[in-house]
Amino acid sequence: MVHIDIAKRVYDHTFKHDPIVRSILDTDVYKLLMLQTIWHQWRDIPVTFSLINRSKTVRLAEEIDESDLRAQLEHARTVRLTKKENIWLAGNTFYGKERLFSADFLLWLKGYQLPEFELTKRDGQYLIDIHGSWAEVSLWEIPLLAIISELRSRAAMRGMGRFEVDVTYARAKAKMWEKVLRLAKLPHLKIADFGTRRRHSFLWQRWCVDALKDGLGDNFIGTSNVLLAMDHDLEAIGTNAHELPMVAAALAADDSALAQAPYQVLESWQKTYDTNLLIALPDAYGTSRFLKGAPDWLADWSGFRIDSKEPVEGGEELIDWWKAKGRDPKKKLLIFSDGLDIDTIESTYHHFDGRVRTSFGWGTNLTNDFRDCAPYQNEHLKAFSVVCKVTEANGRPTVKLSDNLAKAMGPQSEIDRYLRVFGDEHLTTTEVTV
Repeated sequence: MVHIDIAKRVYDHTFKHDPIVRSILDTDVYKLLMLQTIWHQWRDIPVTFSLINRSKTVRLAEEIDESDLRAQLEHARTVRLTKKENIWLAGNTFYGKERLFSADFLLWLKGYQLPEFELTKRDGQYLIDIHGSWAEVSLWEIPLLAIISELRSRAAMRGMGRFEVDVTYARAKAKMWEKVLRLAKLPHLKIADFGTRRRHSFLWQRWCVDALKDGLGDNFIGTSNVLLAMDHDLEAIGTNAHELPMVAAALAADDSALAQAPYQVLESWQKTYDTNLLIALPDAYGTSRFLKGAPDWLADWSGFRIDSKEPVEGGEELIDWWKAKGRDPKKKLLIFSDGLDIDTIESTYHHFDGRVRTSFGWGTNLTNDFRDCAPYQNEHLKAFSVVCKVTEANGRPTVKLSDNLAKAMGPQSEIDRYLRVFGDEHLTTTEVTV
């Protein structure tokens, strides 16, 4: 592996030298896994995906130059699946399974191009919407977020001198390595990189992956980023996301169908995947409500991902649920992935070690933790909370409640309706930072 002087590269970079999106595979593997299911079962449903900045004090349109943003978005639309990438997708083993992606899906993906986008500005924010069929639009999520995040990082460092940039990266590397040394003391740890969406930059994410691979050995189980998994001979880690139940719920004909939508979409997931890919994400409309109505067959799935509930609380709730269903929690997997940092990882690991299998998906605080690293205070280097979500499906607004209502999205009238259908049991409102 050739090691790049990131500070020099950042100080000297040009667009031609460092476009932000370099490959269709510079995305999270769960997007490809979901896309295959979408393509086979719901490809033509019209949807809209939208950029949503949850950190209102971060005024993106005042920090990121519009011409730079348009240029990067347009460049992403020129990227195509290469012959090498197609061969790797077809021949690689994912979650112990060969030929996970079907030949007809890969043939379609070979000719795929990110569709057109709409970009406007309002009140210091960028409004970005992508309209089209679900299969065409879904893949925009990750590259759009990566472009926004890296352009903000580049803008924050643009006024720095060469030595200031060098010092900033030196401090960030030292800070990251201290985290690795702490994690290395956890003998049964299983951790993966989930940091593509809000990374400081592609080059920095690659450095972080190298550091985890070198410092943690087999305890570092892979990366969600498909391109980095291919280039570094790592496992591509990830299953499914809120996108599936959000669209299924929007398509529901009435309140009764709405209540069943989160389970029905997982039944559809089983038509494509099995065993280790049977990981449920229960929090789209509240974990407690999901478990209360969950069918017995879900207890036979491999595990659950805890995304917006406090990790210990969410994990204990799942353990109790498995026990009530007559299942042994020690044979099940809990994946923790919401805003994790080193302290949360350590405390959660110690709480559950030996009681249930655990894995950690480390995201923004892995690949974009530059707090206090610049030689002078630079608020624009701090990570912020931005997402790209499906906001409309078949002409109907989508809704997400989450275990943390601060993450809720959708028209208020629809949020109120979903709360009536699903209830607000154990939902909280906690500030979202990343």
